Amino acid sequence: MSQPLILGTRGSELALAQAALTRTALAAAGCDCEIRVVQTIGDKRPDLKLSEFSQGEHAVVDKGIFTKELEEALLRREIDFAVHSLKDVPTELGPEFEIVATLPRAATPDVLLATEEGLGADLTLLHSRTIATSSVRRARQLQWLCRGVEVVDIRGNVPTRIRKLIANAASGEWHGILLARAGLERLGIYRPGESSFEFEGATVFARELDETQFLPAAGQGAVGIEILKENTAVREVLEKINHAPTFARVAAERAFLAALKAGCQTPVGARTWFEDDGETLVMAVRVFDEDDPAGEPFVAEARGAAGEPEALAGMLMDLKC
Repeated sequence: MSQPLILGTRGSELALAQAALTRTALAAAGCDCEIRVVQTIGDKRPDLKLSEFSQGEHAVVDKGIFTKELEEALLRREIDFAVHSLKDVPTELGPEFEIVATLPRAATPDVLLATEEGLGADLTLLHSRTIATSSVRRARQLQWLCRGVEVVDIRGNVPTRIRKLIANAASGEWHGILLARAGLERLGIYRPGESSFEFEGATVFARELDETQFLPAAGQGAVGIEILKENTAVREVLEKINHAPTFARVAAERAFLAALKAGCQTPVGARTWFEDDGETLVMAVRVFDEDDPAGEPFVAEARGAAGEPEALAGMLMDLKC
């Protein structure tokens, strides 16, 4: 293309870091792009809990709180494509839109951050402790794995959440927060294998959770690129940077959420990986009942052809039914 493409993104530090990764990938493929920040309702109202956006007369359902304005910018042709944290993208897109590419996926585990050393060595030690998270998936899994833990809500970007941890830990109100490893890494805050890091003069201890026991969110660690379906010229450019293994994994995870009719308040963990030299795709899921906080989750695992991710999701739904 003769003119640089316009990349739309949220303005958080993490969103801009992911936009920069996308621009670098495009540059390597011989395509220039410019980054344009679009503020979403989720950015404008950090005072609201995520669940509160789906309430009231002008409710924003699912996770559209972080994508709606970007899609509107696509429709107005103000941007050529939007770059998202894929776990923030609604499972069901409008008929005009499509996810056409993903960057190579970052590591998917969650990380427990605390100002107390050794707190996350065993999740059962969190009994009677207070942990902050905005994710119902993290909250329900933590409460299932450790009866007696107290979970409170937290909002804000990654650095803001760490600042809140430090302040609330100092006052004795909180003991830890849960964040995705991918975001911490992409911001250069945390490096794999570190047991602690310095943040604005404070020491923060980090414990990476075993993703086979504490399942990540569908799409966690993946950067998704969205376009208008009819924009074939942009599609051809973006397909050059698509990472096919990541695309297959997240396609299976999102297909399972779609079949489940899961929204942002449905506590679902999903983990995928390849076996048999990439020929087989495996998905493990853990689904909690939204209406039964004390109930046991549905847990299952299935294997299928790597080239048929949607079929794999169907196998798991058959097990659930």
